[in-house]
Amino acid sequence: MANQEVIYEKKGRIAVVTINRPERMNAVALETNATMYDIFTDFLEDQDIWIGIITGYGGKAFCAGSDIKEMTERPAGERVSKAADSPHQEGGMAHREIWKPLIAAVDGYCLGGGLEIAMACDIIIASNRSSFGVPEIRNIGGFPGDGGIHRLPRHVPKKIAMQMLLTGQRISVEEAYRIGLINKIVEPDQVMDEAMAMANTINENSPIAARVSKEIATKTMDLPLEYHESEAKTAWELDRIVGAKLRNSEDSKSREGPRSFVEKRKPVWLGR
Repeated sequence: MANQEVIYEKKGRIAVVTINRPERMNAVALETNATMYDIFTDFLEDQDIWIGIITGYGGKAFCAGSDIKEMTERPAGERVSKAADSPHQEGGMAHREIWKPLIAAVDGYCLGGGLEIAMACDIIIASNRSSFGVPEIRNIGGFPGDGGIHRLPRHVPKKIAMQMLLTGQRISVEEAYRIGLINKIVEPDQVMDEAMAMANTINENSPIAARVSKEIATKTMDLPLEYHESEAKTAWELDRIVGAKLRNSEDSKSREGPRSFVEKRKPVWLGR
């Protein structure tokens, strides 16, 4: 791997982001976060890229979280902004609205901020030697403040989430699969192949529909299906509002989806 803390590669319609700090278990330092913030800014703006894969280099850890050693070396009293426009957030993505699909390819430890990064993705493919946890309460007397405290109870049953948050103990990859935290367990040498295969499968579909599906599913997760007319917007209304992005796209207006189905061929998506 090149001598960079984060490797950013574009392979066709797929962007691959690799955390490259194996000597620190791929823990993210402030500079790492800032680099990833810039990477995901480019990822969002590049119309030719439809999906992203995040992984870690070295085989021992996907990401072990924040670089605690670096924390102790910062000047006393220094605070790192967690504002939405700040690059100093876990993986540069904790507060970002990223509607392009994301896949985490996990091999090894996925802890703290590393699990926050993985949970910010839509799909997690993990090797059979991986483990997961939020050890902040044990390690630094804190909590996963870059999204983990909110996301974990949304990804797994609340009682299990609370046990993980309050004990700081890791869970095995088998347990992670059982509770629905990850999608698939594979051999270590198959993790990236499975992630690329999943990305290619998703990219066979309409990219606009994929983004709209992700946005609607995310934004309506905590909304009831119905409100009284005098109250706030319903989940169904958001279907109409956000779904307009699909209806107004060139792919939808050209009827490429139904035409390719009738013509028994693969669709050619523009992504616009």
